[in-house]
Amino acid sequence: MRYSRRIVVGMLASAAVVIAPLAVAAPAEAATTYKNCDALNGDYPHGVGEPGAVDSTSGTPVTDFTVDQDVYDANKSGRDRDGDGIACEQH
Repeated sequence: MRYSRRIVVGMLASAAVVIAPLAVAAPAEAATTYKNCDALNGDYPHGVGEPGAVDSTSGTPVTDFTVDQDVYDANKSGRDRDGDGIACEQH
């Protein structure tokens, strides 16, 4: 019985060594930085915004933009001119 426990413990340890690297999350891909709003709107027709963003407009607000913090962060510079948390918004 001693040998059986040693074998089982050895097998469990071997399995842990093999499985542990598989449990590590793969690195996330970097969000795409688009050249301009036309390019961004090709993938996100109504723009992209951060969670909780509300379109600041005197007309009808855009409410169907894509919410994606990473994509917004990669593209907000020069593309969120009104600072409302939505880049390249359009109806």
